[in-house]
Amino acid sequence: MSTSTKQMTAASWQNVGAIDMITKPVPAVKPGELLVRVAASGICGTDLHISRGETPHASKKVIIGHEFSGYVEQIHPETKTPIKIGDLVSIDPNIPCNQCTFCRNEKYHLCLDLSCIGVTIDGGMSQYVSVPARAAIAVPGHVTPQVAALAEPLSCVVHGVDQGKIKTGDQVLVIGAGPIGLMTIALASLSGGVVTVVEPNEMRRRKALGFGASYVHAPGELSAVNGALGEGYDVVFECVGRPNTCADAVNFAKAGGNIVWIGVAKVEDRVSISPFDVYRKELTITSTYTNPYGIDRAVKILSAGKVDWNQLISHSFKLSEFDQAWKVFLEGTGLKVVITP
Repeated sequence: MSTSTKQMTAASWQNVGAIDMITKPVPAVKPGELLVRVAASGICGTDLHISRGETPHASKKVIIGHEFSGYVEQIHPETKTPIKIGDLVSIDPNIPCNQCTFCRNEKYHLCLDLSCIGVTIDGGMSQYVSVPARAAIAVPGHVTPQVAALAEPLSCVVHGVDQGKIKTGDQVLVIGAGPIGLMTIALASLSGGVVTVVEPNEMRRRKALGFGASYVHAPGELSAVNGALGEGYDVVFECVGRPNTCADAVNFAKAGGNIVWIGVAKVEDRVSISPFDVYRKELTITSTYTNPYGIDRAVKILSAGKVDWNQLISHSFKLSEFDQAWKVFLEGTGLKVVITP
């Protein structure tokens, strides 16, 4: 095992209700791993859930940061990888056990012993992080580290849009135009959907048009629909994670439609829907959990340049300014807040 006495700073969940800056040694690099010098790390809603103690599987005192990119600084001599020192890589934070029933049946994201960089083990809201070689995906040179850090959330959206099964010309509704919602809008539009968006924030509604939406509305502006009569939307994506918007997603769906709950709700939340309506309209309600087989596709999408992904990044801070970045994130006035150590 490679050891280091060099110190680094990091943002860690030390106490419920807060993320604190700490100092600790640069992580040792074990066989099968490589050391990444973090270049950009995005703050995610999951980080907020972790800080509030709302993520049951999160490890106390973990360094947060599961959306990040960086440069390979060191490769353990026993690590086999095509990646080279100096490469820019995006990180897939999910590490399956490769032994349980889900891993053996191509559902590794549902792994019974899933580890997650930035949730259960130390993550990328730091200067350095050691990751399994399988977690690192090389990024083409024309992609910036800030955009490369979007690969993880985009890979989750890739999975979500796959679940929607959009056909060319489908009427698609996206509820919520935060970073995940905007990514969903972009991929739904690129998939041939005609996209309508419901979002309370005027700035985000304007952004939605730039990401491919055809129509944007504030909450309450859409008229009620009777899906059994052919009104409503073929595919509905809920990208908020609240009971009322989850119910709205069901109520706006056309008979035979697909509803995908992408937003992350609180553990205790419950949704009131009519089982008869679901039966009568033969609706398919599904959800998404993490990013199975999506990270390579996400990197390819980011690299293709069909969307100006820089539009998602509203604020950038140094790691030493994390407290200010966290405040901006909590205020919710921007979009993606990125830390560049």
